[in-house]
Amino acid sequence: MKRLLVIGFGDIAHRTAALLPKGVEVRAVSRKTGFDLDRPETLGALGGWADSVLHCAPPPAAGNTDPRTAALLGALETGGILPRRLVYIGTSGVYGDCGGALVDESRAVNPQTPRAVRRIDAERQLAQWSELHGAALVVLRAPGIYAADRLPEARLAQGIPILADKDDVYTNHIHADDLAVIALAAMNPEAPAGFYNASDDTHLKMGEWFDLVADRLGLPKLMRVSRAEAAQRIPAPMLSFMSESRRLVNRKMKEALGVELRYPSVREGVPIRRRAA
Repeated sequence: MKRLLVIGFGDIAHRTAALLPKGVEVRAVSRKTGFDLDRPETLGALGGWADSVLHCAPPPAAGNTDPRTAALLGALETGGILPRRLVYIGTSGVYGDCGGALVDESRAVNPQTPRAVRRIDAERQLAQWSELHGAALVVLRAPGIYAADRLPEARLAQGIPILADKDDVYTNHIHADDLAVIALAAMNPEAPAGFYNASDDTHLKMGEWFDLVADRLGLPKLMRVSRAEAAQRIPAPMLSFMSESRRLVNRKMKEALGVELRYPSVREGVPIRRRAA
């Protein structure tokens, strides 16, 4: 890897770029740098430049497809040299509701929300392009990303209830620093191509997650309600995240990519806020 295109230069891209070995030339693709995936005419300079691509940009907020990925792949074909490796940071939401079952990469995708359908379309486009051009594709299916500055503090402050334990769903997490390490490992030319669950070892329910964050930040815990009550008290967009339950298995990520998690669970990753004396 000598020249890397980073698509969508947000938090995870910044963290990953900071880990790159010296000598790797990076071109950040974002609106701030003059590239707009929603305006393909701005992407002309991307073709023929990179040998690797780290794709962190999400699809648009509406529709059933990902035209941003389509625009990127079209731009890559305008140059004589094509990238040999693509790494895409997607979402574990593509599995849909699994009833709390253990889920590895062999499980068929079953998207149940429009956002997951768009992510599946992005995976499909990337897989077809990579097969056509002989490039290695790594798809990292990431769950909820957190860090000290990426905690649901505002959600806790709103006081909107969460599900009672008997109705609650299993949720999955990955620390932003660990996701950057996983992305870096995926960009190694020797890393096996394929799909990976980019998750930590935690298996806990959503209510346990919010309780942990509340305790660590010194905030009140949220009220618990039944699923029947939830439809009346929880906004639909929030409730949609409470309708899917799965426990991701990360064995393939550890063994094939050689990743050692700095934060194996949220209990190591969520900091304790020090109160002023």
